[in-house]
Amino acid sequence: MPHLTRLYSDFLSWRTKKTPPAKLDGLYAHRPDLAGIKEAVREITRAGAYPKEMRAAVVEILRSQNAQFSGGSLSTKVARNLDRLSGKAVAIVTGQQVGLFGGPAYTFYKALSALRIAEQLRNSRIEAVPIFWMAGEDHDLAEINHVYWASEHGVERLEWAGDNPSEGRSVGNISLGETISSLVKRAAETLGDSGAREIERIVSGAYQPGATFGSAFARLLSALFANRGLILLDPLDARLHKLYAPLMCRAVAEQSELDAALLEQNKHLEKAGYHAQVKVTERSTLLFASEDGKRVAVARRNSGFVAGKQEFTASQLSSAIAAHPESFSPNALLRPVIQDTLLPTAAYIAGPAEIAYFAQSHVLYNRLLGRMPAILPRASFTVIEAPVQRLLKRYSLSIEDIFHGRQFLRAKMERQNLPRGLAVRFSAEEKKLTRVLETFRKPLEKLDPTLVGALDTAQRKMIYQFGKLRAKAGRAEGFRAGALNRHEQSIRDALYPQNGLQERSLSLLPFLARNGLDLLDAIEKKSGMDSGAHCIIRL
Repeated sequence: MPHLTRLYSDFLSWRTKKTPPAKLDGLYAHRPDLAGIKEAVREITRAGAYPKEMRAAVVEILRSQNAQFSGGSLSTKVARNLDRLSGKAVAIVTGQQVGLFGGPAYTFYKALSALRIAEQLRNSRIEAVPIFWMAGEDHDLAEINHVYWASEHGVERLEWAGDNPSEGRSVGNISLGETISSLVKRAAETLGDSGAREIERIVSGAYQPGATFGSAFARLLSALFANRGLILLDPLDARLHKLYAPLMCRAVAEQSELDAALLEQNKHLEKAGYHAQVKVTERSTLLFASEDGKRVAVARRNSGFVAGKQEFTASQLSSAIAAHPESFSPNALLRPVIQDTLLPTAAYIAGPAEIAYFAQSHVLYNRLLGRMPAILPRASFTVIEAPVQRLLKRYSLSIEDIFHGRQFLRAKMERQNLPRGLAVRFSAEEKKLTRVLETFRKPLEKLDPTLVGALDTAQRKMIYQFGKLRAKAGRAEGFRAGALNRHEQSIRDALYPQNGLQERSLSLLPFLARNGLDLLDAIEKKSGMDSGAHCIIRL
């Protein structure tokens, strides 16, 4: 697989070992499997670990939120899961930024992973419900204001251009305005006729001029997953901020100790040959504050704190949080601890970057919460539709060939792009050449054993040059036919867009429009606790 970090690769390998790789020691609390989830469940059910009062308050807020997302009433399955959560159920949580039209495909894979794993746990007699945390507090608009939309005519970047200054604000609160209408129209135009009406209805129903990035994202996910039982959580809700305000005050009071623990954890990561996902300095803190509608980092200054133009002593900052908790939010390292203060999280379904965050956040869990969920890798997929599959077959390509990069892919396509008669002759003559050279091996070995190495070298060079000739002939045929460039572009657009995995760039919605919502069923079935491998779905 391309672009795997060393940390993520070692984390995935842990699933096949009885003990974690030595370098992962001290980075995670539990194994990334069923045994780890069961350990986390035992921690949650320990007396006082997750207060009944917190459970009741959060469930009430989630009932209100999810009814709003689905148009005023809860789906039967969401209502049933909220009833489970109000009892003794644990949560299987995942989350993602509130990207335009749902963002890249892995957003949907995360949701399906949470649904599938919660179902597997219930089948194992562990009451569990799936919850999706909509990360609308982030302020990096450039990450979520666009999506890559694959149609029959290639990949198009659809980008929202706002009517007003939005940079620096929590993206979930940014209003879409009238400009969203033209984007919805353009998206619908590229979908074609087959199966497009349902997706067009869902997208246009969610992304309307009066919506925000957060509310539109919630309506989209609700339309796709509410009937499957997925519970959505919007952390921008002031009622939730009030519930976790005491933890933010603790983060202020214990900032020096927490900062020292994080700096030590970062050294541990670097010593193991890993990277620290979030930079930590002696001035940084775990909080953001709101100033003039924008999200600004809270930093340490001398014995106090500063956030934009605002200055606080430690006691003043704690008082401000207690009085106006909705004006403060956690950074990427404290956010998961906040999440699991609000929820009885037994497992979190994470992508590679999040798994790196959790390696740093482990020390915060130990000091602030006293428990940590099992971390499981999200399901990972490449979807290959029939037209692309035909191209792969035509050029004898595997998915690994595409992952090797453009130069490797082009060379292999050129070798295969010959008239059938010429291609057969090249293959036959290459084998004949190999056989002829092999007839010299025994005589040369008998004459002088050192000549065998020279034979091997000569054979490699001759076969290499023969292959180059074959590739040049294929290139000439491609230029003559005018198809090779188009086919290469079609394959790369579909399977390796932006020089990365399909799931990290392309929206899943056009795939659903062309192949039907049943595609979600096929993906969910492959998204369970054992889905550490990258899966290929051929349609």
